[in-house]
Amino acid sequence: MEVKGTNLDKKVININPCSIETIDRALMKWVKEDMDLYCTTNKGWTKVPVRWSTAERARQTKEAREARDSAGHIILPALTVERTAVVKDPARKGPYWANVPPHDDRGGVLVVARRINQDKTKNFQNAAALRNRSQVNFKTQKQNKKIVYEYMSIPQPVYVDVTYVITVWTEYQQQMNEIVQPFITEGNGINYEVIEFDGHKFEIFIGQDFSQENNVADMGEDERKYQTKVEIKVLGMLIGDGPNQDHPKVVITENAVEVKMPRERVMTDEKPGEWDKSKFRG
Repeated sequence: MEVKGTNLDKKVININPCSIETIDRALMKWVKEDMDLYCTTNKGWTKVPVRWSTAERARQTKEAREARDSAGHIILPALTVERTAVVKDPARKGPYWANVPPHDDRGGVLVVARRINQDKTKNFQNAAALRNRSQVNFKTQKQNKKIVYEYMSIPQPVYVDVTYVITVWTEYQQQMNEIVQPFITEGNGINYEVIEFDGHKFEIFIGQDFSQENNVADMGEDERKYQTKVEIKVLGMLIGDGPNQDHPKVVITENAVEVKMPRERVMTDEKPGEWDKSKFRG
Protein backbone atom coordinates (compact mmCIF):
# COMPACT_ATOMS: atom_id res chain seq x y z
CA MET A 1 0.00 0.00 0.00
CA GLU A 2 1.29 3.43 -0.92
CA VAL A 3 0.30 6.31 1.36
CA LYS A 4 0.63 9.80 -0.10
CA GLY A 5 0.69 12.80 2.17
CA THR A 6 -1.46 15.91 1.96
CA ASN A 7 -0.32 19.38 0.90
CA LEU A 8 1.22 19.77 4.36
CA ASP A 9 3.14 16.52 4.09
CA LYS A 10 4.56 15.36 0.75
CA LYS A 11 6.19 12.26 2.15
CA VAL A 12 5.35 8.93 0.49
CA ILE A 13 5.39 5.81 2.69
CA ASN A 14 5.37 2.29 1.28
CA ILE A 15 3.59 -0.20 3.53
CA ASN A 16 4.17 -3.71 2.18
CA PRO A 17 3.42 -7.03 3.90
CA CYS A 18 6.38 -9.08 5.09
CA SER A 19 6.32 -12.88 4.95
CA ILE A 20 8.78 -15.76 5.02
CA GLU A 21 9.02 -15.53 1.25
CA THR A 22 10.07 -11.87 1.59
CA ILE A 23 13.04 -12.95 3.73
CA ASP A 24 13.93 -15.67 1.20
CA ARG A 25 13.87 -13.23 -1.69
CA ALA A 26 15.94 -10.72 0.28
CA LEU A 27 18.69 -13.28 0.87
CA MET A 28 18.63 -14.45 -2.75
CA LYS A 29 18.88 -10.84 -3.91
CA TRP A 30 21.89 -10.31 -1.62
CA VAL A 31 23.69 -13.40 -2.93
CA LYS A 32 22.89 -12.78 -6.60
CA GLU A 33 23.21 -9.01 -6.90
CA ASP A 34 25.14 -7.70 -3.91
CA MET A 35 27.74 -10.45 -3.64
CA ASP A 36 27.81 -10.93 -7.45
CA LEU A 37 30.32 -13.78 -7.39
CA TYR A 38 32.61 -14.71 -10.29
CA CYS A 39 35.35 -17.30 -10.70
CA THR A 40 37.84 -18.55 -13.28
CA THR A 41 36.60 -21.29 -15.63
CA ASN A 42 37.62 -22.70 -19.01
CA LYS A 43 35.38 -19.98 -20.51
CA GLY A 44 37.17 -17.17 -18.68
CA TRP A 45 35.94 -14.99 -15.84
CA THR A 46 32.40 -16.36 -15.42
CA LYS A 47 29.55 -15.49 -13.09
CA VAL A 48 28.64 -18.24 -10.64
CA PRO A 49 24.98 -19.33 -11.03
CA VAL A 50 22.87 -19.16 -7.86
CA ARG A 51 19.93 -21.52 -7.44
CA TRP A 52 17.31 -22.10 -4.79
CA SER A 53 17.85 -25.74 -3.89
CA THR A 54 14.32 -26.38 -2.61
CA ALA A 55 12.46 -25.04 -5.62
CA GLU A 56 9.43 -26.85 -7.02
CA ARG A 57 10.06 -29.73 -9.40
CA ALA A 58 8.50 -27.83 -12.29
CA ARG A 59 11.03 -25.05 -11.79
CA GLN A 60 13.92 -27.49 -11.47
CA THR A 61 12.84 -29.27 -14.65
CA LYS A 62 12.90 -26.03 -16.61
CA GLU A 63 16.40 -25.29 -15.36
CA ALA A 64 17.68 -28.83 -16.01
CA ARG A 65 19.05 -28.00 -19.45
CA GLU A 66 21.02 -25.05 -18.11
CA ALA A 67 22.11 -26.64 -14.82
CA ARG A 68 23.18 -30.08 -16.09
CA ASP A 69 25.32 -31.40 -18.89
CA SER A 70 24.47 -34.12 -21.42
CA ALA A 71 25.35 -36.85 -18.92
CA GLY A 72 23.02 -35.41 -16.26
CA HIS A 73 25.75 -34.06 -13.99
CA ILE A 74 25.45 -30.59 -12.43
CA ILE A 75 27.57 -28.05 -14.25
CA LEU A 76 30.15 -26.66 -11.84
CA PRO A 77 30.86 -24.17 -10.37
CA ALA A 78 27.45 -23.63 -8.79
CA LEU A 79 25.99 -22.12 -5.64
CA THR A 80 22.81 -23.30 -3.94
CA VAL A 81 20.76 -21.70 -1.15
CA GLU A 82 18.57 -23.69 1.25
CA ARG A 83 16.45 -22.59 4.21
CA THR A 84 17.04 -25.06 7.03
CA ALA A 85 15.31 -23.62 10.13
CA VAL A 86 12.86 -20.98 11.37
CA VAL A 87 12.93 -20.21 15.12
CA LYS A 88 10.65 -17.86 17.06
CA ASP A 89 12.76 -16.97 20.08
CA PRO A 90 10.88 -14.94 22.76
CA ALA A 91 14.23 -13.58 23.97
CA ARG A 92 14.94 -11.92 20.61
CA LYS A 93 12.11 -9.57 19.71
CA GLY A 94 14.01 -6.85 17.88
CA PRO A 95 13.34 -3.16 18.61
CA TYR A 96 9.60 -3.73 19.20
CA TRP A 97 9.97 -5.52 22.53
CA ALA A 98 6.62 -5.29 24.33
CA ASN A 99 3.68 -7.47 23.43
CA VAL A 100 0.82 -5.14 22.51
CA PRO A 101 -2.40 -7.00 21.63
CA PRO A 102 -4.81 -5.27 19.23
CA HIS A 103 -7.64 -3.30 20.81
CA ASP A 104 -10.20 -4.60 18.30
CA ASP A 105 -10.65 -7.37 15.75
CA ARG A 106 -9.03 -5.34 12.96
CA GLY A 107 -5.51 -5.96 14.26
CA GLY A 108 -3.86 -2.54 13.98
CA VAL A 109 -1.18 -2.04 16.65
CA LEU A 110 1.91 -0.21 15.36
CA VAL A 111 1.31 3.30 13.96
CA VAL A 112 3.51 3.84 10.91
CA ALA A 113 2.05 6.99 9.32
CA ARG A 114 -0.19 9.96 10.03
CA ARG A 115 -1.90 12.42 7.74
CA ILE A 116 -4.46 15.25 8.07
CA ASN A 117 -8.04 14.62 7.02
CA GLN A 118 -8.64 17.88 5.19
CA ASP A 119 -12.40 17.47 4.72
CA LYS A 120 -13.30 16.80 8.38
CA THR A 121 -10.84 19.41 9.66
CA LYS A 122 -12.40 21.94 7.29
CA ASN A 123 -15.89 21.10 8.55
CA PHE A 124 -14.94 21.84 12.17
CA GLN A 125 -13.30 25.12 11.18
CA ASN A 126 -16.24 26.24 9.02
CA ALA A 127 -18.72 25.38 11.77
CA ALA A 128 -16.77 27.51 14.28
CA ALA A 129 -16.58 30.42 11.84
CA LEU A 130 -20.29 30.20 11.02
CA ARG A 131 -21.20 30.05 14.72
CA ASN A 132 -18.99 32.97 15.77
CA ARG A 133 -18.92 35.19 12.66
CA SER A 134 -21.95 34.00 10.68
CA GLN A 135 -19.65 33.45 7.74
CA VAL A 136 -18.06 30.29 6.39
CA ASN A 137 -14.28 30.25 5.78
CA PHE A 138 -13.77 33.21 8.12
CA LYS A 139 -10.50 32.99 10.00
CA THR A 140 -11.49 33.02 13.66
CA GLN A 141 -8.18 32.12 15.34
CA LYS A 142 -4.50 31.95 14.58
CA GLN A 143 -4.24 28.24 15.31
CA ASN A 144 -6.79 25.55 14.64
CA LYS A 145 -6.87 23.13 17.55
CA LYS A 146 -9.52 20.84 16.07
CA ILE A 147 -7.42 18.91 13.56
CA VAL A 148 -8.57 15.45 12.51
CA TYR A 149 -5.70 13.06 11.84
CA GLU A 150 -5.78 9.68 10.15
CA TYR A 151 -3.48 7.13 11.78
CA MET A 152 -2.30 4.15 9.72
CA SER A 153 -1.31 1.13 11.79
CA ILE A 154 -0.16 -2.41 11.01
CA PRO A 155 -0.08 -5.64 13.07
CA GLN A 156 2.72 -6.10 15.55
CA PRO A 157 5.89 -7.46 13.90
CA VAL A 158 6.88 -10.96 14.99
CA TYR A 159 10.64 -11.52 14.88
CA VAL A 160 12.08 -14.87 13.84
CA ASP A 161 15.56 -16.32 13.36
CA VAL A 162 15.83 -17.89 9.91
CA THR A 163 18.82 -20.10 9.13
CA TYR A 164 20.10 -20.64 5.59
CA VAL A 165 22.90 -22.83 4.26
CA ILE A 166 24.75 -21.65 1.18
CA THR A 167 26.60 -24.50 -0.50
CA VAL A 168 29.44 -23.78 -2.94
CA TRP A 169 30.24 -26.51 -5.51
CA THR A 170 33.38 -26.34 -7.65
CA GLU A 171 35.69 -28.62 -9.59
CA TYR A 172 38.96 -26.93 -8.67
CA GLN A 173 40.51 -25.52 -5.54
CA GLN A 174 41.17 -22.18 -7.23
CA GLN A 175 37.48 -21.70 -7.96
CA MET A 176 36.57 -22.51 -4.36
CA ASN A 177 39.08 -19.97 -3.03
CA GLU A 178 37.76 -17.23 -5.32
CA ILE A 179 34.12 -17.81 -4.35
CA VAL A 180 34.44 -18.39 -0.60
CA GLN A 181 36.80 -15.49 0.14
CA PRO A 182 34.13 -12.76 -0.37
CA PHE A 183 31.95 -14.46 2.27
CA ILE A 184 34.85 -14.37 4.73
CA THR A 185 35.71 -10.71 4.09
CA GLU A 186 32.07 -9.52 3.98
CA GLY A 187 31.50 -7.12 6.85
CA ASN A 188 35.24 -6.56 7.27
CA GLY A 189 36.11 -7.37 10.89
CA ILE A 190 32.59 -8.47 11.85
CA ASN A 191 30.15 -11.00 10.47
CA TYR A 192 27.22 -8.58 10.21
CA GLU A 193 25.41 -7.21 7.16
CA VAL A 194 22.04 -5.70 6.25
CA ILE A 195 19.90 -6.98 3.37
CA GLU A 196 16.68 -5.55 2.01
CA PHE A 197 13.79 -6.37 -0.29
CA ASP A 198 10.43 -4.77 -1.05
CA GLY A 199 11.08 -1.91 1.39
CA HIS A 200 12.02 -4.18 4.33
CA LYS A 201 15.49 -4.50 5.87
CA PHE A 202 16.87 -7.54 7.68
CA GLU A 203 20.04 -8.18 9.68
CA ILE A 204 22.15 -11.18 8.71
CA PHE A 205 25.01 -12.88 10.53
CA ILE A 206 27.53 -14.94 8.57
CA GLY A 207 28.70 -18.10 10.32
CA GLN A 208 32.32 -18.29 11.40
CA ASP A 209 32.76 -21.92 10.34
CA PHE A 210 33.20 -22.61 6.62
CA SER A 211 32.96 -26.37 6.66
CA GLN A 212 34.45 -28.26 3.73
CA GLU A 213 33.13 -31.61 2.51
CA ASN A 214 35.47 -32.50 -0.35
CA ASN A 215 35.92 -35.90 -1.92
CA VAL A 216 39.35 -35.21 -3.42
CA ALA A 217 41.00 -37.60 -0.95
CA ASP A 218 38.83 -40.45 -2.21
CA MET A 219 40.59 -42.43 -4.91
CA GLY A 220 37.35 -43.86 -6.29
CA GLU A 221 35.81 -43.30 -9.69
CA ASP A 222 33.37 -40.61 -8.54
CA GLU A 223 33.64 -37.11 -9.94
CA ARG A 224 36.07 -34.97 -7.96
CA LYS A 225 34.45 -31.90 -6.48
CA TYR A 226 34.98 -29.35 -3.75
CA GLN A 227 32.10 -28.44 -1.46
CA THR A 228 31.94 -25.68 1.18
CA LYS A 229 28.94 -24.74 3.31
CA VAL A 230 28.32 -21.24 4.66
CA GLU A 231 25.66 -20.75 7.33
CA ILE A 232 23.68 -17.51 7.29
CA LYS A 233 21.34 -16.47 10.11
CA VAL A 234 18.77 -13.79 9.36
CA LEU A 235 16.92 -11.79 12.00
CA GLY A 236 13.67 -11.31 10.13
CA MET A 237 10.21 -10.08 10.96
CA LEU A 238 6.76 -11.25 9.91
CA ILE A 239 3.87 -8.80 9.61
CA GLY A 240 0.39 -10.28 9.47
CA ASP A 241 -0.77 -13.78 8.66
CA GLY A 242 0.02 -13.70 4.96
CA PRO A 243 -2.65 -15.04 2.58
CA ASN A 244 -4.60 -16.46 5.56
CA GLN A 245 -5.06 -13.05 7.16
CA ASP A 246 -8.74 -12.27 7.78
CA HIS A 247 -8.34 -8.63 8.89
CA PRO A 248 -7.05 -5.54 7.04
CA LYS A 249 -3.33 -5.26 6.34
CA VAL A 250 -3.41 -1.54 7.16
CA VAL A 251 -5.92 -0.14 9.69
CA ILE A 252 -6.91 3.53 9.42
CA THR A 253 -8.29 5.27 12.51
CA GLU A 254 -9.07 8.88 13.41
CA ASN A 255 -8.57 10.88 16.59
CA ALA A 256 -11.27 12.62 18.60
CA VAL A 257 -11.13 16.43 18.54
CA GLU A 258 -14.30 17.26 20.47
CA VAL A 259 -16.34 15.48 23.12
CA LYS A 260 -19.98 16.41 23.60
CA MET A 261 -22.31 15.16 26.34
CA PRO A 262 -25.97 15.96 25.59
CA ARG A 263 -28.34 16.79 28.49
CA GLU A 264 -31.42 14.74 29.23
CA ARG A 265 -34.20 17.36 29.03
CA VAL A 266 -36.93 15.02 30.27
CA MET A 267 -35.08 14.30 33.51
CA THR A 268 -34.41 18.00 34.25
CA ASP A 269 -37.87 19.14 33.09
CA GLU A 270 -36.19 21.63 30.80
CA LYS A 271 -37.69 23.11 27.69
CA PRO A 272 -35.60 23.66 24.56
CA GLY A 273 -33.65 26.90 24.85
CA GLU A 274 -34.01 27.17 28.64
CA TRP A 275 -31.47 26.48 31.38
CA ASP A 276 -32.59 26.91 35.00
CA LYS A 277 -29.57 26.78 37.31
CA SER A 278 -31.72 27.00 40.46
CA LYS A 279 -32.83 23.38 40.02
CA PHE A 280 -29.25 22.20 40.48
CA ARG A 281 -28.30 24.37 43.46
CA GLY A 282 -27.65 22.63 46.74
